[in-house]
Amino acid sequence: MSSEEALKHAEEQGYDLVKIAPNAVPPVCRIMDYGKFRFEQTKKEKEAKKNQHVIEIKEIRMSPHIDDNDFNTKVSAARKFLAQGNRVKVAVRFRGREMAHTEIGKEILEDFAKQCEDVATMDKGAKLEGRMMSIFLSAKPTAPAKKSGKPKQPRQEAPAEKPEAAPETSEDVKED
Repeated sequence: MSSEEALKHAEEQGYDLVKIAPNAVPPVCRIMDYGKFRFEQTKKEKEAKKNQHVIEIKEIRMSPHIDDNDFNTKVSAARKFLAQGNRVKVAVRFRGREMAHTEIGKEILEDFAKQCEDVATMDKGAKLEGRMMSIFLSAKPTAPAKKSGKPKQPRQEAPAEKPEAAPETSEDVKED
């Protein structure tokens, strides 16, 4: 069918003529309500966008002279970020003469990774960049429970219960 005939046919029905594959020989067209089609397409895109989770990189900063309670608070914050599925960048900032003792910062970062090893894996080891030493942690993938190699046995159905007799009524019972 020619393009003109198809266009007339679409207009008679009150629809639009949409080229699906314009480069094909002959071009493939479809008669449809284009406005409705676009609406449904944007609706699907919004639904897909709603269901996706963007992984962010959360940063936790510390100094080489961090106290135990502060350190534990930072660890719990990192665990919360990892539980949400985000990556965590843990950084130790050195100031002034602290640059002479970067091994202290490395120990702190290794201890941090050890505290989080049950929920996270270390992506990159401790790396010094300028005055910041950092590591990257990402959440361990949650694997579904493995199925045992044994095949399932079919369930045995409970034996059919006998229908109970209707309770006796005063009419059924005759008194002599």
